[in-house]
Amino acid sequence: MPTDPRGLRHDAPLLDAWLRFREEPPTPFTIPGHKQRTDLVGDVVAGDVPLYAGLDTMKLTGGTLTQAERRAARLWAADVCRFSTGGATHANQAVALAVAGDGDEVVVSRTLHRSLLLGLVLAGLTPVWVRPDIDAETGLPLGVPPTAVREALTDHPDARAVFVGDPSYVGTVGDVAGIADAAHDHGVPLIVDAAWAAHFGFHPDLPRHPLQLGADVMITSAHKTLPAWSQAALVLARTERIDAARLDAGVEATATTSPAGAILASTDAARALLERDGEELLGGAIAATRAARDRLRAVDGLAVLDGAAMDPLKLALVLSGTGADGNAVERDLLAAGLPVESADRDVIVAVVSLADTAQSLDRLAGEIVASVARHRSAPRPVVGPSTYRVEAVTATPPRQAFFAAAEAVPLEDAVGRVSAELVAPYPPGIPVLAPGERVTAETRAALRDAQHAGVRIAYAADPTLRTLRVTRG
Repeated sequence: MPTDPRGLRHDAPLLDAWLRFREEPPTPFTIPGHKQRTDLVGDVVAGDVPLYAGLDTMKLTGGTLTQAERRAARLWAADVCRFSTGGATHANQAVALAVAGDGDEVVVSRTLHRSLLLGLVLAGLTPVWVRPDIDAETGLPLGVPPTAVREALTDHPDARAVFVGDPSYVGTVGDVAGIADAAHDHGVPLIVDAAWAAHFGFHPDLPRHPLQLGADVMITSAHKTLPAWSQAALVLARTERIDAARLDAGVEATATTSPAGAILASTDAARALLERDGEELLGGAIAATRAARDRLRAVDGLAVLDGAAMDPLKLALVLSGTGADGNAVERDLLAAGLPVESADRDVIVAVVSLADTAQSLDRLAGEIVASVARHRSAPRPVVGPSTYRVEAVTATPPRQAFFAAAEAVPLEDAVGRVSAELVAPYPPGIPVLAPGERVTAETRAALRDAQHAGVRIAYAADPTLRTLRVTRG
């Protein structure tokens, strides 16, 4: 039978409903089609309880989801919260639909995840790009400077909102409070894709979360740094500058009508755990990560990102000074049963959460130390991922390019043409090319550099990059 090892069910209505369904299973004449039987396809469907006629009645008379969302809103000091079973991808696109109209301009960090850039396509928004500063020593992104946001809003006075991502994929933290001031001085909301920051604000050694810093909307992934199911995410908003009804409409327009109850229940459980035990659990994880950083910092030539502008629970390593190839190090880690979030020739990123222990971090650090020693070679110049170096050249609005007549041409012949597709090295899923951008020699070189560094090219119609889809004419 299912268990509640930390006694969270009494403060988590969705978790309680999931446990009750499993404790007293009905004989359902509803979806899902497995009807709670595990003798057909196995345990892969165990625990799959729907929201409708599962965690609640088909007519939602129990209000369990609404209760859980209100508790999350209270915890993050938001006016409204919506749970998502489609990850931050769904949440980003829902918010894009909520803040502006077809053809409106919005200020957008060019290094946001592809989900938001495709949200521009869905909503018909025209981006005004801003970019983060780049650290000269590591080649990795810092935060978007508030001055860049102010300049963009001054140059585009009709812009309706500001979208940034913070913290970055590698864990660097920017000046969200300064960006919020810039947006609010212009009278527009700040939306922060904080997918990697569900734990922020819940321990004194962690940065404050975006809503605490003045943001109007925070999108975060409960499954990234909290113990929730994959695809669990939250949209948290203050409604002074956001229309709550339109936000609801955006969420519903892009969400599944058959949400997975286990994802929702795990989101609720993760919230309850964070509220009750978060500071204690996060404190242990932070201390263990600090010890791992200290051990890794002793490796000659290995750069370890650290400091006040860094998420204490992200291990980001730059290997250029060691000469070791990060892809080879990753293979060693996989052989040791220690997969990491991201690895290419120069950079390794490991995600730590409150589920990690001092033992797991010590083992990871030891394997990295041994692998770097095994693969050490002549130091390389620090160049950083190509994703962060390419300047976007927008030729047409993203939506127009996405739906335009297109053709596939050899990549070498695509320079000067307008991209009809989104192409992103993954991870982190930050596009080098987005629909509507002109292909330049620099973007072509950046994609080739990413391939050479061992990064998978994602979302392109031709992942080999022999060809690229461009608009006709």
